[in-house]
Amino acid sequence: MVALVAWRAGSLTGDGAVAAMAVGTLVLLGTGWEGGAVLAAFFVSSSAVGRLLPARAGDAKGERRDRHQVAANGGPAALAALAPVVGNFEPSLALCMVMGSLAAAAADTWATSVGRLSPSMPRRLFFGPTVPTGTSGGMTVVGTLGGLAGAALVAATGALAGGGARLALIGTAVGFAGMLADSALGAVAQGRFHCPACDLDSESPVHRCGIRTVRTGGMAWLDNDGVNLVATSLAAALAALAWRC
Repeated sequence: MVALVAWRAGSLTGDGAVAAMAVGTLVLLGTGWEGGAVLAAFFVSSSAVGRLLPARAGDAKGERRDRHQVAANGGPAALAALAPVVGNFEPSLALCMVMGSLAAAAADTWATSVGRLSPSMPRRLFFGPTVPTGTSGGMTVVGTLGGLAGAALVAATGALAGGGARLALIGTAVGFAGMLADSALGAVAQGRFHCPACDLDSESPVHRCGIRTVRTGGMAWLDNDGVNLVATSLAAALAALAWRC
């Protein structure tokens, strides 16, 4: 029902709604309503901030999440939720991993959107040269604080749903770390391209004008969805390590 409403509201594409339904079902199956609350906190807050402060332009996909974006942001959480079902894992560990992964996804979305409010241009990895707004790896103080707020919101939801205050601290820290990893991968490894016809930078091998772009850096096969997948997977792993410490 939530996926259907999101599709009707324009937050998800058709295939994105199907993917979101699968992610939600697995999270509920493995972690119950506690995990469902965390997933809802991520999806609702990220969709809202994305609509209010649309962050990406040019040849980016926009604010309607397709199946690739849903899988990159929610896939690791869905797999982590199944830990108690397929193995001898405690439900609290699964909830911690779900929360950490989704906190990282929320932090990235919030940082990119809230960063548009920054009075100064973003810099590559915070201390590098200035880059256009929306560039992968570009960071501002405002956007970084926004990312921290997004991670804290998801983590607080997990704590209120039954995880306790310790889980809130883990989720916030892990979510923030995942956001930093996302920015680092976006700046260093993600494919970067330039359109010779429009004289504009791009994140795609084919620009929105239809002209094939020229790679200027990074790995051509690694796009923003791939970066998000690595960051959310890393956050889930870090949450598991923190939970066991």
